Amino acid sequence: MTTRRAACSCGELEVVCEGEPVRVSMCHCLECQRRTGTVFGNQAWFRREQINSVSGNSTQFTRHVEAGRWVTFRFCPRCGSTVYWEAERIPGLIAVAVGSFADPMFPAPTLSGWEQRRHQWVEPLCDTVSQRSN
Repeated sequence: MTTRRAACSCGELEVVCEGEPVRVSMCHCLECQRRTGTVFGNQAWFRREQINSVSGNSTQFTRHVEAGRWVTFRFCPRCGSTVYWEAERIPGLIAVAVGSFADPMFPAPTLSGWEQRRHQWVEPLCDTVSQRSN
């Protein structure tokens, strides 16, 4: 079984995941754009039981999405990198920022959400399903 380690920029906050993600997605919503400082966010969703360990301190921020649900992000208080989060809409799963794995061979997203917020110069993914993910 594959073991993957995701960490923040300074290495203080780390998540260890076992096995393949349930899904890998990208989100074009304005909140993800602000959170990442890029034009979309990429996340790998794992079942809670696939998370072997979380080490280091984290700070959390909970925001409410348009549908009235919540998403709680956990990030490193030292460097500010968002490493993982949970969404009320998807109970039992934990999202880990794909970039936190620092693995160019990580599986590509198969879902793309909030396409209506996609920057016009970003090419749509091939063979993806557009959905509102918040």
